[in-house]
Amino acid sequence: QVQLVESGGGLVQAGGSLRLSCAASGSIFRVNGMGWYRQAPGKQRELVAIMPRDGITNYADSVKGRFTISRDNAKKSVYLQMNSLKPEDTAVYYCNAGIKSRSYSPESDYWGQGTQVTVSS
Repeated sequence: QVQLVESGGGLVQAGGSLRLSCAASGSIFRVNGMGWYRQAPGKQRELVAIMPRDGITNYADSVKGRFTISRDNAKKSVYLQMNSLKPEDTAVYYCNAGIKSRSYSPESDYWGQGTQVTVSS
């Protein structure tokens, strides 16, 4: 059973920083792309940042220059460093990864449970 476990969400004042972490565990053969999505109240879920195992990193325009995605393949983990946070960053943040399981041939998408980030004015 593959799972993604997130941590690091919380309440922060505007201008502050948070770091989100997400670790994959279970019957894993290979972790490919990893990324972060978010969903604010009344809005569609949107891509925040995505990082292939060995490729170009992509960010949403709204977070460029403020957020940094990174990963540690040995730990099967992905991180999101969020600086200069704004109230409009308030959302539930979800970790996502494409994972090849030891048990099944196809790669599948897995999602974390979501972690709340609230930025106050």
